[in-house]
Amino acid sequence: MLEQAKRKLQEYFGYSTFREGQESIIGSVLNGMDTLAIMPTGGGKSICYQIPALLAEGITIVISPLISLMKDQVDALTSAGVSSTYINSSLSARELNERIEELKDNQYKILYIAPERLESASFRSLLFDMNVSIVAIDEAHCISQWGHDFRPSYRSIRNMIEGFRERPIVIALTATATQEVTNDICELLDISPDNTYVTGFARDNLTFNVIKGENKRDYISNYVKANDDQAGIIYAATRREVDELYNYLKKQGIKVGKYHAGMSEHERSEQQDNFLFDKLNVMVATNAFGMGINKSNVRYVIHHNLPKNIEAYYQEAGRAGRDGERSECTLLFAGQDIQLQKFLIEQTALSDEKKIHEYQKLQQMVDLCHTEKCIQSYIIEYFGESAQDCGKCMNCRDTRSKIDITNEALMVFSCIKRMNERFGKTLVAQVLKGSKNKRIIQFGFDKLTTYRLMSNKTEKQITDLIDFLIAEGYLAMTNAQYPVLELTNKARKVLIDKQPVYKKESVTIQAIESNDQLFDRLRQVRRDLASKHNVPPYIIFSDSSLKDMSSKCPTTAEQFLSVKGVAKTKLEKYGDDFISAIKQFLDENHIVNQEHSTESVMEDIKTETDDNKNKVASYLTSYQQFVEGATVSEIAKNRDLTEITVQNHLAKAISEGLPFDWERIFTDEQETLIIEKVYELGTELLKPIKEALPDQITYFQIKATICKLQLNEVKSGG
Repeated sequence: MLEQAKRKLQEYFGYSTFREGQESIIGSVLNGMDTLAIMPTGGGKSICYQIPALLAEGITIVISPLISLMKDQVDALTSAGVSSTYINSSLSARELNERIEELKDNQYKILYIAPERLESASFRSLLFDMNVSIVAIDEAHCISQWGHDFRPSYRSIRNMIEGFRERPIVIALTATATQEVTNDICELLDISPDNTYVTGFARDNLTFNVIKGENKRDYISNYVKANDDQAGIIYAATRREVDELYNYLKKQGIKVGKYHAGMSEHERSEQQDNFLFDKLNVMVATNAFGMGINKSNVRYVIHHNLPKNIEAYYQEAGRAGRDGERSECTLLFAGQDIQLQKFLIEQTALSDEKKIHEYQKLQQMVDLCHTEKCIQSYIIEYFGESAQDCGKCMNCRDTRSKIDITNEALMVFSCIKRMNERFGKTLVAQVLKGSKNKRIIQFGFDKLTTYRLMSNKTEKQITDLIDFLIAEGYLAMTNAQYPVLELTNKARKVLIDKQPVYKKESVTIQAIESNDQLFDRLRQVRRDLASKHNVPPYIIFSDSSLKDMSSKCPTTAEQFLSVKGVAKTKLEKYGDDFISAIKQFLDENHIVNQEHSTESVMEDIKTETDDNKNKVASYLTSYQQFVEGATVSEIAKNRDLTEITVQNHLAKAISEGLPFDWERIFTDEQETLIIEKVYELGTELLKPIKEALPDQITYFQIKATICKLQLNEVKSGG
């Protein structure tokens, strides 16, 4: 059966092998076992029921929590040639009746429904009359009262399953489940713990950052501008904060959308579609947005506020990089966020026991923000697994130097103390700045020795400093409606014991990645096809497929099938458009497929025809600009060339023995890795070398290393 499963995977989805854990889970389902699959977001959970559905005799019912997720899944399956549909409240009465008749005629292999639909006796009766082979329960943590997103409607699922004359196979799937939630799912759905598969919680393509003491709006604005061609989600805790941040970014000319429960259904749908269809790159939203979003090319998620617990944070952050490409997750921490979450917990109708449980989870989230351990390993250990340091998160790679700010901190502490710890940060900042605000004069604060003590700073800089001191635990804010600042024991140790206070340098924001010109052109082809077929662009192909396409440059149907995520159906639907664009790009830039032999690369670099002698000067111009400090992308932009052409120019300069600053091309570690693979795999083809190395190592680095090796051989007489 597994061989048949692999054939279906290739036939419909364009992959020759399963990802980690998928094969075991699919094997369990095909053997008739009720199964629980706990896999990280982006780990390929849907394949675990879609492949068995294609092999099963009857229909597969998928219980999914959100309408948008159903539509996404059905669009993707339809694009891949799988007959599927959904039934939910978005359908008109006529559409609902039509789909019910089509279901009775066995026209579909997969049906998506919301759990609330199961509360209808007539709908359950319809299901009982169908040949249901499999019931898949997505976001299965929603069935547990201890899950971070408990939904009472999920409790109807067990009764529905027990109503079938012949019990279907059950597969429950989730990305975030503690041991407590896992046990609950198994008990409620009668799944044996022996058939529980945990494929790991690590998301190796994600980089996690927790940033404290930075001005949130400034950071977000700078980050979005540095990554203006990438899609990202910014989560805020309240509707008001969403509106304010949305207006702030919009005024700066950023194409931004917003989403929260206070908007009309039409407004939310319109904003969501604009984001899905790449009409805007940035979405500011409450956690009401995203659970059903299958958009695979989200490159970053920023949390403007502290999430309520680690499960919620990991699920929301995990919406970045679903396609496996490198992405970033950043949490902007401020001490007052703790009070906000406590307030939100108190506003709920939860029992006292459940509130205590929520407070404990909130504290674990706060601990995550203060830990100096690897952030990813901290999260994974929370879910009950052991983990090694990721080497990528801020805690693993933070080399910023510390600045002594003890004097500034003492000024703040002294001012708060002299104001009797009865006022908020705005008034404290105004006193330190020397404001002539009426309240300051009224309270006589202009007579304090700390008045104008920090007049050389702006009020905003002082407020940012106070935020940092709150985040680091030197100051606390009360739970009152108008929170006031209080000194903690940590601050008193600075005042009394003269302990120093250090602050790391501000975070340097860098672009997540830069795209090459062919990738950008293929992205435009994808956008045009998406508009033509009225589906989101990532339904056509994911970013990872486009990058593989950009790397391989397929110019025939056979070559196109070798691209990650390309199956026969998508080749027939979209292949001609992409192949045509690739051919045009190669012709325009007089370049050949990057998969050709290394010897051909060297020959292309070394050989100049009489008609192209002017290109000799061209490569020297590129080389000169590189020596003067320009990057490859800057040279390409300055000279209106492709980056690949500039790379070939530099490779030619290397081959001719011109002096090079090798550290600008690769690190010693990268060079060593490349050389090892060159000696191991030979230089007949570049592609096997590229695939054997870490993703961040480029074809240019490989070619440059080979050129350097050959140059050294010539010098040594080899």
